[in-house]
Amino acid sequence: MAGPTSYAFLKGHGTENDFVLLPDPDGTVHGDLAAERVRALCDRRAGIGGDGVLRVVRTAAYAPEWADRAEWFMDYRNADGSLSEMCGNGVRVFARHLLEAGLVEPSGGGVPVATRAGLKIVYADGDSFTADMGHPKLLGTSQITIAHHFWSARHVDMGNPHAVAFVESLDAHGPVGPLLDPPVHDEEEYPDGVNVEFVVRRGDRHVAMRVHERGSGETRSCGTGACAVMVAAADDDGVDRSEDVTYTVDVPGGTLRVTWTTDDRVLLTGPAVIVAEGQTDL
Repeated sequence: MAGPTSYAFLKGHGTENDFVLLPDPDGTVHGDLAAERVRALCDRRAGIGGDGVLRVVRTAAYAPEWADRAEWFMDYRNADGSLSEMCGNGVRVFARHLLEAGLVEPSGGGVPVATRAGLKIVYADGDSFTADMGHPKLLGTSQITIAHHFWSARHVDMGNPHAVAFVESLDAHGPVGPLLDPPVHDEEEYPDGVNVEFVVRRGDRHVAMRVHERGSGETRSCGTGACAVMVAAADDDGVDRSEDVTYTVDVPGGTLRVTWTTDDRVLLTGPAVIVAEGQTDL
C-alpha cells in the first residue's frame, strides 16, 4: 500500500535487459539517488529486480549544459548503485516511457535523450525502437582472463568501455563459464572497469554473445555491448564500409540489429517494453 514515503516506479526491459524506472522530473524525489536505494530496488528477491535503475529527470535539473538539446536526462545506475555513462537497451525503454507518458511529442525527428555519454536520439516504429548510439571508437587489444583461460579482446568504446573476445563456444559449462564473477581485465587499459562480451559467429553478418556488465554481472542483453560486438566483428571481417552494414546480434534475451553507417554512426534496433508500474517505499 502506498504510504507517505512511497514513490512511483515502472519496470521495463529491452531483450530482457531489465530496469526500474523512477519518474523524478525535477530531481526532488530521490535527491542524489543513494546507491543503497538503487541496490534495494534492483534486488531480485527483496526488491523489484533489475539490471539497473533509470531515473527520469529533466535535463535542466540534472545536466543543464544539455538543456537546450533535450528536455529529459537518463540518469542510469548499475544494479550495485554505481554510475554508468550509457545503456543502449535502457535508452530505448526510457524513450518508450517518455512517449507513453506524454512527456514528449511523437516526431519523425526522434526522441532526444541526454545521457552521461552525450545526446542520443531514439526513433520509434511500433514496438521497435532504434537508438543512434553515435560514433564508435576502435581502440587497442588487451587480455581477458577467467580462471586459467585467456582470450585476446578488442577494446571498443561506445560511450562506455567494452572488451570483445571471440571464442569457440558460449556454453556455460565450457571455458567461459557462468560469469558469476567479473573476468579479470587490464586495469591500466580499463581504469574504470569494463563490460566484457564473449562472441561466437553464427553466419554471415550474424553473431551471438554473452556479456558481463560492470556493476551488474551477467545480464540477458547489453545494447552498447551488442554495438561494440558488431563493430569489432565488422572490422575483423574487413567489411566494405562504402555502404551501411547491418549485423544480427543474438543475446540470451532475444535479438538485436546493429547498423554501422557510412558516416560512422552505430544504430541499435530492438524492442522496448514497459511491463509494470506502481508505488514502492523501498
